Amino acid sequence: LELLKLYAQRKIVAGFGFSPPDDSYDEFEAMFRFEETADQIKAVADVFGDMEKPKPMDRLICGDVGYGKTEVAIRASYKAVIDGKQVAVLVPTTILAQQHYETFRERFARWQVKVDFLSRFKSKKEQAESLNSLAQGKTDIIIGTHRLLSADIAFKDLGLLVVDEEHRFGVNHK
Repeated sequence: LELLKLYAQRKIVAGFGFSPPDDSYDEFEAMFRFEETADQIKAVADVFGDMEKPKPMDRLICGDVGYGKTEVAIRASYKAVIDGKQVAVLVPTTILAQQHYETFRERFARWQVKVDFLSRFKSKKEQAESLNSLAQGKTDIIIGTHRLLSADIAFKDLGLLVVDEEHRFGVNHK
C-alpha cells in the first residue's frame, strides 16, 4: 500500500527539467576513450530524454558487465551537475564505491566537478567532512554504500540518484 501511495504521489509531483546537451557536453562525451555501442548511445539518449521532462525520472538500465552502464550514469551525472544539481550514486559494496569513485574522478578530472565517496574506508572525521561539504553544496557527486541512506545525509540540491545493482537493495531502500 505504501509503495502504491508513493507511485501515485510521484505522478503528481513536479520534477526538474534539465537542459538539452550543449557544446560542453559534446566535449565531455568526446573524452570517452572507448567506442560506444548502439545500445549505449540509445540508453544515453533515452536517459537525457527523461531528464529533460519536468517530472521525476524512473529508468532501469540493464546490461552485462562491460555494457557501459557506468558511462551512461557518468554522462547523466555530467548533465545534472552542469545544470547545478547534485548527484548521488548508491552502490551495494565498499569495493564498488571505491571503483566508481576512481572512475568518476578520472572522467571528471578536466572539469571543476567535486566527486567524493562515503564508505567504511573513511574515518568518522573524514565522513563528517564529506557530509558537511555535501550539505553545503560543495560536493557535486557523492558515491556511497547504504551509508547514503542514513538519516544524517543532507543535500543542498539533489537532482539525480543512480542506484547501481538495484537488485541488491530492498523496496524500502529504493
